[in-house]
Amino acid sequence: MQLTALTWNVFHGRDFPPDPALFTWRSRLLGVSERNATHVQLNRDLLPEFAGLLAGAAWDVALLQECPPRFAAPLAHACGAEPHRALTSRNSLGSLRVLAARLNPDLIASGEGGSNLTLVRAGGALKAIVERREVTIHSGRPERRAVALTRTGSGLCVANLHATNDRPALATEDALRAAAAATAWAGDAPLLFGGDLNLRPAEHPEAFERLRERFGLAAPTGPRAIDHLLARGLETVEPPRELPPGRREVRSDGLAVRLSDHAPVEAVFATHRGRS
Repeated sequence: MQLTALTWNVFHGRDFPPDPALFTWRSRLLGVSERNATHVQLNRDLLPEFAGLLAGAAWDVALLQECPPRFAAPLAHACGAEPHRALTSRNSLGSLRVLAARLNPDLIASGEGGSNLTLVRAGGALKAIVERREVTIHSGRPERRAVALTRTGSGLCVANLHATNDRPALATEDALRAAAAATAWAGDAPLLFGGDLNLRPAEHPEAFERLRERFGLAAPTGPRAIDHLLARGLETVEPPRELPPGRREVRSDGLAVRLSDHAPVEAVFATHRGRS
């Protein structure tokens, strides 16, 4: 069985054009769209754009981070997928946060709250979700981190993590704790461990060496990448790679809208012979 996996930090449902001049206080405070010759920066609810892009992409399982909790059901519906949502941080007073985010996404930014959202395409190679678990791996400062553990009907287990940002030591602890929880839970089943680990192999190779040596999880996306799809008990058919910017762009009034500040990472795996 072959499967295509995608991991993507969706930047709290916001866009991120390549021209820094398009990020203005006028746009952030008043919601005015800013344009240049090729791109537009839209300070508005972009759920339809994210849903359309994900629905049109070819994948069997998608691991999303920094996903607004309110996106879970609409994205799953648009993609014909089953969702597993694990809340992360800043989710108190959720209805007020949602209202603020609908009015001005760029102003509230990450303050809307976040989640790790795993989507499994219903009726696809992985079959249905048969088990959902959530494990808190960091509860203190700077903010809560959790890993979403999803078991599918095909036997594949999936761990979706967003590790601590800008603190490599904490990010390494997050990744190792999540890997320990995921491998213990998965047992002998094949495991896909992915997400935004906030660790670059070129700068912190020891973290990936420990993930490989202790948990059998390999191999990272690339030397400068922070978004990874690591596997245990799976054959790598096409190694993880960052998709080009055009793959996360949609059109608005003839201009490009570049969704998120992260490139999606895609890989193709196969179960070993003898596994279902």
